[in-house]
Amino acid sequence: MMAAGRAAELGLRVVLCEKNPYTGKKLGITGKGRCNVTNNCTVSELIKNVNSGGRFLFSAFNVFGPDRVMDFFESRGVPLKTERGNRVFPVSDRASDIVGAMRGYLAETGVQVERCRCDGISSDGGRVTGIGTDRGEIGAGAVIVATGGLSYPGTGSTGDGFRFAAGLGHRVTEPRPSLVELLSDSEFCGSCAGLSLKNCGVRLVSGGKTVYEDFGELLFTHGGVSGPTVLSASAHMSPGKQYSLEIDLKPALDLTELDRRILRDFAGEKNRLFRNSLDGLLPSSLRLPVASLSGIPLDKQVNSVTKDERRRLAGLLKCLKVEGLRPGPIDGAIVTAGGVDTREIRPSTMESKLVSGLFFAGEVIDADAYTGGFNLQIAFSTGFAAGTGAAEYISSLG
Repeated sequence: MMAAGRAAELGLRVVLCEKNPYTGKKLGITGKGRCNVTNNCTVSELIKNVNSGGRFLFSAFNVFGPDRVMDFFESRGVPLKTERGNRVFPVSDRASDIVGAMRGYLAETGVQVERCRCDGISSDGGRVTGIGTDRGEIGAGAVIVATGGLSYPGTGSTGDGFRFAAGLGHRVTEPRPSLVELLSDSEFCGSCAGLSLKNCGVRLVSGGKTVYEDFGELLFTHGGVSGPTVLSASAHMSPGKQYSLEIDLKPALDLTELDRRILRDFAGEKNRLFRNSLDGLLPSSLRLPVASLSGIPLDKQVNSVTKDERRRLAGLLKCLKVEGLRPGPIDGAIVTAGGVDTREIRPSTMESKLVSGLFFAGEVIDADAYTGGFNLQIAFSTGFAAGTGAAEYISSLG
């Protein structure tokens, strides 16, 4: 919608082909229905939060960055607010307001929305000539592919753009899930399902090396782990590698300080059984799993727990491992990583370097970022660049 509206704003006659019953279906469910529309930060901070394609996006971010995205929506009657982590939401907390503003943009610029399914892109002599649809051929001097990835296929993201790009000779990096729940067969995850930890440290480890570190919220699920820190960690996973997650339940304490804390807790209840002694250290659903993993007999009185056993417990609290991690399915991922190779796209206009008049925008490009509004910013920035680029291209044809 951003690409179409921008191209029409610059004087082109634009047809937006939408296979869903209405435009903005996926946008309407983002941010759990609140729509984290962008992140109120500088371009350099944006780049730091891009996991893949940061250098490629530099130009688009500079031209249409967070400040311009916020101005775009507020000038169309959608007041915004900035929350923790500089995340920007509509004051109403309704994604539908953002969708409404985008639909209004299409209407005011005269974009013609056609309910049809695109089957392919036509070209001749290295130039696009139009698209084929289930309602017949639509001739066009320029085509912008903004079809999304493979995440949430019920919203229309079914990989069409990857097929179109590959059919015209583009390299497509294999799509994979990013910002997704991590699955594990560890029994204690299921026993803690629903437990949310607000302030913990996490380390994603592969082959004995730390791949990613973070601090913040984590959620145990029936199948593994999720939450903001885990979603960001998932963006660093590569196919074919083995991973584990190390959770620091007491990040504010080192091992020595934690041992003293455990001693104080034990001293207050000398005759209590170990299984019942962790009330002050852990949430209720974590106490029995951690006690069991410690190897300390559950029915042992705390006044009999040895120094070595205590140290083992402290080590577990500082490094609770979730083994055998694997990403959840791509259809449940917030973002699709992979896509059209950025080396074959001009970063300032989003035009293909292989086929004249062919442009790309959004998740179909091999560029993705962490949670926090960064991925929608990529969509808006690349859409604006593609719409501008298409208008300049058509103008150059005379």
